[in-house]
Amino acid sequence: MTAPAAPPDGGRVSIVIPSYNERAWLERCVERVLAAPLPAGLGREVIVVDDGSTDGSAAIARRLAERHAPVVRAVFQETNFGKGAAVARGVREATGQFVLLQDADLEYDPADYPVLLEPLVSGLADVVYGSRFVPRQMRRVLNYHHELGNRFLTFLSNLCTGLNLTDMETGYKAFRADVIKTIPIRSRRFGIEPELTAKIAKRRCVVYEVPISYHGRSYAEGKKIGWRDGVAAIGTILWYWLVDDCFEERYGHEILADMARARRFLDWIARTILPVLGRRVLEVGSGIGNLSHRLPRRDLLVLSDVDDEYLRLLADAWRGHAQVCVERFDLDSDADAEALARYAFDTVVCLNVIEHIDDDAAALRRLRRLLVPGGRLVLLAPQYPALYGEYDRSLGHRRRYTRGRLRALAEEAGFVVHSLQSFNFFAIVGWWVNSRLLRRRRIGRLQMKLFDLAVPAFQRLERWLRLPGISLLLVAEAVEASAAPSLVGSSRGSWAGICPSEDAGVP
Repeated sequence: MTAPAAPPDGGRVSIVIPSYNERAWLERCVERVLAAPLPAGLGREVIVVDDGSTDGSAAIARRLAERHAPVVRAVFQETNFGKGAAVARGVREATGQFVLLQDADLEYDPADYPVLLEPLVSGLADVVYGSRFVPRQMRRVLNYHHELGNRFLTFLSNLCTGLNLTDMETGYKAFRADVIKTIPIRSRRFGIEPELTAKIAKRRCVVYEVPISYHGRSYAEGKKIGWRDGVAAIGTILWYWLVDDCFEERYGHEILADMARARRFLDWIARTILPVLGRRVLEVGSGIGNLSHRLPRRDLLVLSDVDDEYLRLLADAWRGHAQVCVERFDLDSDADAEALARYAFDTVVCLNVIEHIDDDAAALRRLRRLLVPGGRLVLLAPQYPALYGEYDRSLGHRRRYTRGRLRALAEEAGFVVHSLQSFNFFAIVGWWVNSRLLRRRRIGRLQMKLFDLAVPAFQRLERWLRLPGISLLLVAEAVEASAAPSLVGSSRGSWAGICPSEDAGVP
């Protein structure tokens, strides 16, 4: 049989099958995967990753790919690196909106695909685990000690991650593609299960668990995982409890990838700007969506970037969401700005973007044209030119701003400034020492971890004290030439609602 080709719009699931010496099962597995039901409207692609097999499995994989092209593809690793390495290779090859992991030995039944994928397709979940321990009508009775080990590892993982999974070690996991593709997979062997679990927990993904059928193999039938893998899993759980390593650096600059690990800091930014956000919001420079998922979805949220890879990841993440759409937007382009003007935004969020633009004055004028009269600009930019150093150069910053310079730019572009305040005082010393004194080009993960842990205390102190900050946070209103400021105290949010500063409410 030949499976239907995946739809051209990318509405498909990529089924990754890692395979090592599975000659007895591989062909049967692929045929059942091709015949398995899927949620309505969802296509499939099947990626078989032969991980250095020595029993003839590679030849079977090649034959299956030829027979079922283009739906089935086979990729080959000359050396047996382990399941984790094979999964990582398959994820890199995947082109679908969702990625589902399928073991080649048919311990997990492809007939369960609809229940496994439904929370993803409906937009409820970022990740879905298929649990062997949630009751089903039928299950094969197997080794009690093996189950006991699985339950212990799940307990330890839950203790470290804060999740309440029933089966962390399950081989049936499905992901939104933008999630799994941006997670670095370090484990070569079976440590991939606790590693992925720790990382999706730290990224605060929405995780669902569904019951699945399980037809486990005995060791006599070829089961490969052993007690040494269980010991290694304990080490993996503890390691990723301590270490933040949640984002692939290839999806962003190294410093931006480090910043993405600062979950408390990103939450702080989101909570700070939330009081002044309207109902039709444009986020400029969304990247892979670290802040996007923290923004409210009211009438409309448009996510934008200039990087094609980021745009693809954003489109996969938000496909089918009625209030969210993704658009290309280059702040240097009048044509891009004109194309976006049809949305009639009442809020533009532009955080750590304007400093990358050569002609920042023209960029602000473009942002002004995107806003309806009375709309608001929320802008975060780096402060203090004296701090400009290796971090800035590495990030592509053209400049850092003074308070007067940023205010003047906004007013020249047609805005009335309602709030201009310093933000994030406690990063100043670390930035100066590392960027100017030591001339480092990136923030160390340990430093970022310690900073992020201290964010709740920093946030409280900045709320109580008027302190300088490494950044400037500007809130301004787009007004017509003859108009006066009109939104202060309105039902759409107070302009001084972010937090008091010496400039709050002063035009």
